[in-house]
Amino acid sequence: MAKTSDYYKKNPAARKRRLKQQAKYNKTKKATDKRVELNKENRKRGTYGNGDGKDVSHTKCGTTVLEKASTNRARNRDKLKCSKKKKKK
Repeated sequence: MAKTSDYYKKNPAARKRRLKQQAKYNKTKKATDKRVELNKENRKRGTYGNGDGKDVSHTKCGTTVLEKASTNRARNRDKLKCSKKKKKK
């Protein structure tokens, strides 16, 4: 187990606070827009709700790629590479 999940298993009060904060964040415009965008992309690629275990994942350069859901959700966010290079100004 990861340190974070162990901590929240052992501290129910902290877990309750965290879930309350997460529920509040999930209602924000930013979080809703992100979910809508990814769900739309999942539907476009034919992976939404079909049980294939794939997620649409953001890359550093803003594009999206299909990836195993467990890998996408477990990753340290800054490690996904960009397949197209950014133009320098």
